Amino acid sequence: MTHYLDIRLRPDPEFPAPMLMGALYSKLHRALAELEADDIGISLPEHKTGVRARTPGEILRLHGQPERLEQLIANNWLKGMHDHIEISPIEPIPGNAEYRIVRRRQFKTNAERLRRRRMRRHNESEQTAQERVPDSVEQQVSLPFVQVRSGSTGQRFSLFIEHGRKRTEPIPGSFNTYGLSSEATVPWF
Repeated sequence: MTHYLDIRLRPDPEFPAPMLMGALYSKLHRALAELEADDIGISLPEHKTGVRARTPGEILRLHGQPERLEQLIANNWLKGMHDHIEISPIEPIPGNAEYRIVRRRQFKTNAERLRRRRMRRHNESEQTAQERVPDSVEQQVSLPFVQVRSGSTGQRFSLFIEHGRKRTEPIPGSFNTYGLSSEATVPWF
């Protein structure tokens, strides 16, 4: 990965930034799937963590080779978003950049949903599911997230995004259609 571009959300009195970021990210997911791109990663340079402050921020940074980023932008996937965003030029990664793995994290955040799922899958009674899935399984999540719609199932869900520890050397690898990877790094600056 030698280059990046930033997509910055413009302030909008009608739509909160997290809602716009969710719409932008859903469009990116569909565009990456359509391009079958496994060589474009993302980061959220303004993200905030903490149970009360977890937000993705207002910048979605795309990382990749310049020709691949140009191909993505030329694909017209930002239709309907142009009034809400500013796109930076494609720039080289700064020489002093560090690196991070940016990946999806999944959590058990709703005991009631887990019980209903268990009742369906194991044909258990509500009481048995209650015993097997106590309220204590719920986790407090402090990672930023975006609400997205899956391209394959059409369902909306919270995509929690973890920015791993900083590293001095890049780790090559591939990215999924959300621009995330459990092994490859993206530049961090």
